[in-house]
Amino acid sequence: MSKKPPPLLPDDSMYRDAVAAMKRYHEAQAAGESPETVERLRLIAESQFQAVNDYQLRALGRPGGSVH
Repeated sequence: MSKKPPPLLPDDSMYRDAVAAMKRYHEAQAAGESPETVERLRLIAESQFQAVNDYQLRALGRPGGSVH
């Protein structure tokens, strides 16, 4: 049986990085960046939020996504 990781606090760098990625995505949309740039930033933000979600699920003892 593996040990559960500690839950992330709201000021954790993993959360801050995900929020910063979402902000970059929205700023690119508002600035009229190319569709390719906006999509790339969306995928990065989505991936970072998914990683936070998966981590928190594992910390709470529930199945999360695969660990890479």
